[in-house]
Amino acid sequence: MSTSPANGTGSGGTNGTGSNGTAVSDNLFAAVDIGASSGRVILGSVSGGASRLEVVHRFPNGVVESDAGLRWDFDALFAEVLTGLTAAGKAAELRGLPITSIGIDTWAVDYGLVDAAGELVAQPYSYRDPRGQGAVNSVHKVLDPATLYATTGLQFLPFNTIYQLAAEPSLTELQALLIPDLIAFKLTGQRRTEATNASTTGLFDAVAGEWATEFLAALQLPSTLFPPLIQPGETVGTLKPHVAAATGLPVATRVVAVGSHDTASAVAAVPASGVDFAYISSGTWSLVGVELRHPVLTEAGRQANFTNERGVDNTIRYLRNVGGLWLLSECQRTWAKEGYEPSLEELLDAAAALPAGGPLVNADDSYFIAPDDMPDRIRSAARVTGAVLSDKPAAIVRCILDSLAAGYARTIADAERLTGTPVGVVHIVGGGSQNRLLCQLTADSTGKPVVAGPVEATALGNILVQARGAGALAGSLTELRQQVALSSRLETYEPALASPRL
Repeated sequence: MSTSPANGTGSGGTNGTGSNGTAVSDNLFAAVDIGASSGRVILGSVSGGASRLEVVHRFPNGVVESDAGLRWDFDALFAEVLTGLTAAGKAAELRGLPITSIGIDTWAVDYGLVDAAGELVAQPYSYRDPRGQGAVNSVHKVLDPATLYATTGLQFLPFNTIYQLAAEPSLTELQALLIPDLIAFKLTGQRRTEATNASTTGLFDAVAGEWATEFLAALQLPSTLFPPLIQPGETVGTLKPHVAAATGLPVATRVVAVGSHDTASAVAAVPASGVDFAYISSGTWSLVGVELRHPVLTEAGRQANFTNERGVDNTIRYLRNVGGLWLLSECQRTWAKEGYEPSLEELLDAAAALPAGGPLVNADDSYFIAPDDMPDRIRSAARVTGAVLSDKPAAIVRCILDSLAAGYARTIADAERLTGTPVGVVHIVGGGSQNRLLCQLTADSTGKPVVAGPVEATALGNILVQARGAGALAGSLTELRQQVALSSRLETYEPALASPRL
């Protein structure tokens, strides 16, 4: 069952002072936060025990299906970013304060190819396009999976950047800019690759913290394919004159590298007080793991498909992708096409009323990656296990959430085993932290207390790193997290007495 929320007034735009009455800082920061289904531009300020976020612009995002494959409409995304920054500038002007800097985070893996003149040669492919899977064997003929893992520590996913690049017909005289770096380049004209996102490519040395140049050479990829690395908190550059003119922001406005992989920013804002915690960044995907100081590059880790990705302050995000609320949102999309559009709250209430012990599916199976008739896919996956799943939406929703919670429990147990690090508490951040049924099922499945919140962890992590880089905050990652804990509304879910269901 859940307990009452922790002290705090939330981080969603309502709190202007901390618990000690400290006034909000005179520094404003803009966070560009784009996920696979939507994006926001958020204006934030931080001081002492307080943080304040104001969403100034929201916009949709989604894969564009065409004869050219599944792609992102980057031009439309960038136009929305400019619109959002314009709105942020106007909101800042109303407060009589300048925007100190801009930070950008998005999903990982995907990239755009730019030529020597800085022109995007085509709209970027989406990781949901199957072309990367077709290149897996050709990459593994040159670099076997064990060799790859011993250097990169990256979990195998068929859409990892390394496989996407291997599917490109030609990369001569081109550079690959990961999506947040591509946005930063369009804003500033400076080409850099932020380190937390670089670590998701399959071409990054997890120990050295540098590009694995020997892998680029082995795959006959140009040594200059990626721009130089930059760390969270460092300045990428300042706005191009035409960008400043379009947004109304000063040319001197800095673009600062943050944890540009959205999970890196989210984990930076996990409100943990110690080190014995696991985290679940819950959204379209669920990123489930623990935080380490050094990578774990064991064969056992590779067999368990754990990844070692960089976090803020050179931490290691030791985690697995466990599927996510994409399954639920795709079901809602299918049902809406059929004329059935209940609210999410209605669906969750109906699912919660069902008894425990229903069918489970493997929520992170690649079978669920591409958009399609998700309810039918889930029922088909249940049939493979020998179970019969009702076609009623409540039953399908309950199956999704039970399956996610069971996957979380397995992954956390594996992380404890592989690292030798016991986990005392599980933190769920992001959109899934609002899903009370999922939070309670996770507590029940893991047998550990679950602390839910903040919802806006990614934006908070983005802005806190900017603030520290600007000197508006000081301290370690632990101290940044204390800021989050003080100013966020958190809710704790205690596990039921029943044994965890793995």
